[in-house]
Formats: sequence, C-alpha cells, structure tokens
Amino acid sequence: MSRTLLIALAAGGSAALLLAAFGFQYLGDLPPCKLCIWQRWPHGVAVVAGGVALALGAAWAILLGALAALTTAGVGLYHTGVERGWWEGPTSCTSSGVEGLSTDQLMDQIMSAPLVRCDDVAWQMAGLSMASWNAIASLVLAGLWIAAWQAGRSRPS
Repeated sequence: MSRTLLIALAAGGSAALLLAAFGFQYLGDLPPCKLCIWQRWPHGVAVVAGGVALALGAAWAILLGALAALTTAGVGLYHTGVERGWWEGPTSCTSSGVEGLSTDQLMDQIMSAPLVRCDDVAWQMAGLSMASWNAIASLVLAGLWIAAWQAGRSRPS
C-alpha cells in the first residue's frame, strides 16, 4: 500500500469513528460521558494530522496521527476498565457508595451527579462496549499510521 493511501485510511478511520460517535449521540440518543468525550479529541487531532500529512508530506504529522490514535486507544482501554469495575474512574463521572452518608450528603451527591455515568455501558456489541471497540479500532489505526511512517522512511532518496 502506498503511503498516501495509508494516511488516508488512518485519518479517514478516525473521521468515521467520530461520525459514528456523533451518530450514536444524536440519532441513537446515547449522550456521551466524560471519558467518551475524552476519546473523541485525539480522533480530531488524527484527522487534522492526516490533512497536514497529505498536503505537506510532513513526517511529524504522521507521527502525530499515530500518537493521537494510541492516545484514544489508551483512553478507551481505561474507560473499558472503569465500565467493568477493574478500577475506579474519575469521581466526577462514576458512582460512589452511599454508606455512612447523611440525608443531606446523599442529596448533595445526587444533585451533583453527572447526567451520564462513565461506569455504565450504554451500548455493546459482541460483549464489548463502545469504549472497547474504539480501543481496538484505534490500535488498528495506529498500525496504519506507523505503516505510513515506515513507508515514508523506506522511500529511496
């Protein structure tokens, strides 16, 4: 595969994942949690990096795209762990225990709770949540970015 095609596939993949996320949000009525939004930003960076890499042929933009894909994969893996209860997520978007709370403290916790919790799985396919699928797809995209970078390095001078 050519370097240009690899860049287009990697950046296009991030654009497709972003479009799917917005589709689930607006057409599927599945509002994102804080960690879902954190996963979107690196995809935006990857799309821009792809445009720069295609327009200027800049190797740094290819590496930026790879870093962005690896970043969103990392956040997706972290989010998966939060959803499965492997570790705690940010206190601003996960549930906490109510043991030992007074009525006033419980009411404060309820009133300050986010609308969408990060530790709830809103949608899944084949036993994997959207965060898990994003992590898998983003690792594939990172592989495409790295292949594009390698293709640029192996060109004859």
